[in-house]
Amino acid sequence: MPVLTLKSLKKMILFKKTADLHRWLDQQKASGKAIGFVPTMGALHEGHISLINISKTTCPFTVCSIFVNPTQFNDPKDFQKYPITLEKDIILLEKAGTDVLFLPEVAEMYPDGTNNLEKYDLGRLETILEGKFRPGHFQGVCQVMRRLLQLVQPDDLFMGSKDYQQCMVVQRLIQLMSWPIHLHRCPIVREPDGLAMSSRNLRLSPDERQRATAIYRALKDLPNAQKILTDAQFKIDYIETADAETLEPSPPKKGAVALIAAFQGEIRLIDNMILA
Repeated sequence: MPVLTLKSLKKMILFKKTADLHRWLDQQKASGKAIGFVPTMGALHEGHISLINISKTTCPFTVCSIFVNPTQFNDPKDFQKYPITLEKDIILLEKAGTDVLFLPEVAEMYPDGTNNLEKYDLGRLETILEGKFRPGHFQGVCQVMRRLLQLVQPDDLFMGSKDYQQCMVVQRLIQLMSWPIHLHRCPIVREPDGLAMSSRNLRLSPDERQRATAIYRALKDLPNAQKILTDAQFKIDYIETADAETLEPSPPKKGAVALIAAFQGEIRLIDNMILA
């Protein structure tokens, strides 16, 4: 039997190979205990750690993955510039009490390469908002999430609501695959000035970081959202209000969701808010 490729990090175990993780998961599932899963692309912040904390209060075991997925970047330059902070990430996950970190290479996730990959029927979700402005992005999300979810087979999946439409896409994937997985859409975690925590914030210059708070102010003042954003030097992709369950266009009313995507310099930021 091959030696497991793993490194003990206090109480957290790090796996780089799918076969090794699969064996560990089989052992845990044999005990009948539920597994929670938090998929990430690294550059972790308190928003990610909040997902770990929610998982730990829900499930006996929590697995986190860090994998910067090349197939969901419609701009190759964006993939190349994605921030990598692995040592800091590992420390944060240890402190949070994560049980397992899965840290695969691209060849481990896509052993046959990333060309001619499978396609998923995402319906209207692929043609509106993020789907419209980032063609191919959600197919890439589904390609990596299918691989991760088939491997981990979690009982509960925890994702942040900042990526509102992405949560809906992953829910659609779960339905397409008929998996008994409960997706938890967890609350957005914000900086004290209101900016939604995001790995992309690391790429903002100090001036851009200061102006970026306008996206939160715009969500709170939708009639003046366009002016607020343009005054803060944002280049707007969309400002929309939609039904919170279907993303069908909706007037700004209680229970609808407001969604914004805009560029601050070269950095594209997204945010959303359920209207009170």
